[in-house]
Amino acid sequence: MGGYQQTLSEKIEISGKGLHTGQIVTIVLKSAPINSGIKFRRVDIEGCPTIDALVSNVTFTERGTLLTQNGFSISTVEHLLSALFAYGIDNAIIDVDGGEIPILDGSSLQFASLIANKIKSQRGGRKKWLEIKEPLHIKDSKSGSSISIYPNSSFEVEVVVDFNSKVIAPQSATYSEKIDYFREIAPARTFIFAHDLIPLLKAGLIKGGEWDNAVVIAEREIEGEELEQLKQLFDSKNLLERIERGFVNVDSFHFENELARHKLLDLLGDFALLGRAIKGRVVAYKPGHKINTDITKKLLEMVKTNEQNFSIPKYDPNEPAVVDINGIKDLLPHRPPFLMVDRIISMERERVVGIKTVGINEGFFIGHFPDEPVMPGVLIIEAMAQVGGILVLSDIEEPEKHSTYFAKIDNAKFKRKVVPGDVLTIVLEITMPLRRSIVAMKGRTYVGDTLACEADLVAQVIKNR
Repeated sequence: MGGYQQTLSEKIEISGKGLHTGQIVTIVLKSAPINSGIKFRRVDIEGCPTIDALVSNVTFTERGTLLTQNGFSISTVEHLLSALFAYGIDNAIIDVDGGEIPILDGSSLQFASLIANKIKSQRGGRKKWLEIKEPLHIKDSKSGSSISIYPNSSFEVEVVVDFNSKVIAPQSATYSEKIDYFREIAPARTFIFAHDLIPLLKAGLIKGGEWDNAVVIAEREIEGEELEQLKQLFDSKNLLERIERGFVNVDSFHFENELARHKLLDLLGDFALLGRAIKGRVVAYKPGHKINTDITKKLLEMVKTNEQNFSIPKYDPNEPAVVDINGIKDLLPHRPPFLMVDRIISMERERVVGIKTVGINEGFFIGHFPDEPVMPGVLIIEAMAQVGGILVLSDIEEPEKHSTYFAKIDNAKFKRKVVPGDVLTIVLEITMPLRRSIVAMKGRTYVGDTLACEADLVAQVIKNR
């Protein structure tokens, strides 16, 4: 499960009509930094608000996946995200001048064709994975849909659909990392049953529905007033005076199992909202956007649990320090009362764990605050920076002749007060290795099993005068 994160090697621009809004929209896909994830940016709105492509932002799943963040939305994201997920794109900025991703021909073929040859490895960041350790099952009793995910050595998907249809027999489709997404999955078009069209029109949806951006299937004959209503959606010259049971607007499918393949395409797009690759075998029966995103939320809970379990080392004071206070003083120029780390208990190439015991005699408690002593948040951040500095300086020549300085602090969050008697377990992980004197790290500070503070830190290593 190794490998590096990936982004786009150059800009990609696509225009088309939104399926539900009917508006012409242009999207521009751009490269993005390591660990930034996939972000939509509404460039048609003042301030260009950003919407993260994360399952926690899903607010609607009827006939498409809608994301909302801070009151701003982007809809019908699944076909584009499916292609990005299949090609392993971890980081991208997607500028959109409207509220919906273009439907194009109802598949992800055009997205895939443009992305396939514009992939760039980001060697500074390791790819993020979720490895399924135990089976996970979810079922929607109302629709009869179900999805199960099992441990597996690679990512595989099997989809089965059954529409209880007189026209379409049950179908199945499979996907693995060995299957050519561009040829086998991307061309599968979205579809709809003719009897569902009128309710959608009355609901103000599918304003961008056209003759060639979905496969329309009729379960029964359509004529009279119902046919006239359909002519409002499709170009009337393409509709007969009577629609027989069967395909309304196509002669045949691209694949015998095109509907199952498109459901698989949608499933990949919704899985992209996890924000990482998956190692496991997925078995989905009658999947749809709601159950897809429901199980992706379960996967996100697993990610958070795994990260928490991995990130909180257990401090045993009986174990000898990897770097004791004298070794710390050899690496850092800081001295009491501004030396904020007592010992290092673990140090690997990209991860370090330090300990800080907070005593009542700390100088800052005199004024912060006399009647309710609390460690200032900025000093917790400073402690994290010092622990990270030890990791960085330990890997360069003549560390005693260098110091680390803050270049940037992002996403700082304080979850718990730190008071006298607390023992801080400080974990720093490198997210961008030292390059041209700049290094980026993710820092977390725990008191026991509780997260007290986290932040993204960027530091510059400078040689002392």
